[in-house]
Amino acid sequence: MSEQVYSSADIADWRPEDAQFWENSGKAIANRNLWISIPNLLCGFAVWGMWGIITVQMLNLGFPFKPADMFTLTAIAGLMGATMRIPASFFIRLAGGRNTIFLTSTLLMIPAIWTGIALQDKNTPLWVFQACAFLSGIGGGNFACSMSNISGFFPKAKQGTALGLNAGLGNFGVTTMQVLIPLVMTVGLFGAVGGGSMVLIKDSGWIMGKIVAGTPTFIQNAGFIWAAILLPLVIAAWFGMNNLLPLSPNYGGTLAAFAKIIYLWVLSGLVGVVGLYLYLPAPTGLGLLNMWVALPLIIVATLMVMKVAAFGEMKGNIAKQFAIFGNKHTWSMTVLYIVTFGSFIGFSMALPLSITVIFGVSHVPDAAGVMQHTLKNPNAPSALTYAWIGPFVGALVRPIGGWISDKVGGSIVTQIISAVMVVASAAVGYVMLQAYGSATPEQYFQTFMWLFVLLFAASGVGNGSTFRTIGVIFDRQQAGPVLGWTSAVAAYGAFIAPVVIGAQIKAGTPQNAMYGFAIFYALCLVLNWWFYLRADSEIKNP
Repeated sequence: MSEQVYSSADIADWRPEDAQFWENSGKAIANRNLWISIPNLLCGFAVWGMWGIITVQMLNLGFPFKPADMFTLTAIAGLMGATMRIPASFFIRLAGGRNTIFLTSTLLMIPAIWTGIALQDKNTPLWVFQACAFLSGIGGGNFACSMSNISGFFPKAKQGTALGLNAGLGNFGVTTMQVLIPLVMTVGLFGAVGGGSMVLIKDSGWIMGKIVAGTPTFIQNAGFIWAAILLPLVIAAWFGMNNLLPLSPNYGGTLAAFAKIIYLWVLSGLVGVVGLYLYLPAPTGLGLLNMWVALPLIIVATLMVMKVAAFGEMKGNIAKQFAIFGNKHTWSMTVLYIVTFGSFIGFSMALPLSITVIFGVSHVPDAAGVMQHTLKNPNAPSALTYAWIGPFVGALVRPIGGWISDKVGGSIVTQIISAVMVVASAAVGYVMLQAYGSATPEQYFQTFMWLFVLLFAASGVGNGSTFRTIGVIFDRQQAGPVLGWTSAVAAYGAFIAPVVIGAQIKAGTPQNAMYGFAIFYALCLVLNWWFYLRADSEIKNP
């Protein structure tokens, strides 16, 4: 039975595995959708992650909030970006690819503009910034639907490269944000419409080095710049992308598609509000749950609310998507993707904090011999100068991971990078131990940075290899939802890594965080071998 066509963007006949169809028309359509998808996804990552830079600059400008208040902003954005990926992994089947990418990118303009307005005034209350950070989670959610969408356009033999390009170049949103925000804050880019400047009361920095206290700064541009960039991108998405009806059957038309997306996001948002209220400390929340309890509860509650609250044809479609949870490989690949993407996004969020706290102070004992971590280090490296390098390398090599995996198999590549990450994580922990006990920690900084760059490179290659493996294991109907689900769970790394590293720094043992990650990577190395590489494994890849 042919699928109902709702608009000129709909494609009913899609056969990418048919070589003649692919060469005659499929390749051009797929590549057009890919190259429109990439910059939209890049902006999603940028808006999601921008609070890591904005909060640093808010403190440099003297906004009247404590560091603990700043933590709530990054925590809210990180948690909601991951939580919103859960429903987003189902959007393509429910609403169509063009409809989904257009609406989700358009909605990103709300937190971008609102954040810019809020940053124009130091007297803006904290709850406004928390609301902006909450909505910024939309950008984190966009990854799941973007990857699910692109996977359907390409034949299996080319999915590794296509998904690597979409995710790898999309991941450049982290680096782009870390480089572009400090740059645009130096000039009145939007004239009178953008508002006036504020004066730094503490030294800041950017890619070229230090920005001294007393320099005028346009912090509001950190939000406005993404709205300006997104406008032409959403127009391109509307007129240039397509809905593949074999993957999005009977989605009900454009308005119905928009309504389903907004409905599911509101439901997941309500779960997120409750979860955050129970987790975050007073005065923002109740502080009743620790992280390891709150995160599973939020994930399970989001899935259950989606299933219970669905109605009509949407209920049937969601039930079909839930079939992925009966496949053990969904769970094994979820764990392996935590190793790769979870590490990439988690370390992206945690690295600026680590640089600032470990290398920004001189660690010297007091008169009683107790180590103190409060004396400013005059030779400290600037986090805003160096933090972008690791995410840049990780995003750069992600397409290479997909390309290599297309040639030799995804699981063997995942095995190699897991071994590299075991060694590199343990080595970073040892360097942290040395630096956190030194009056001149900067002497360890170069080694620290090179090891972190190695971790980012390995995780970037692994991002491509794990997605390639998913394309081999699952059929075309399930591969998209599995890609979305695994990316949703792994995205909680954006929250977990900074919290774990921060807690260990507070305890005076930052090295234990990295040692713990090394143990996790070693266990996953065994998991990957057991399921996909041993001689009698059910699925051999290669």
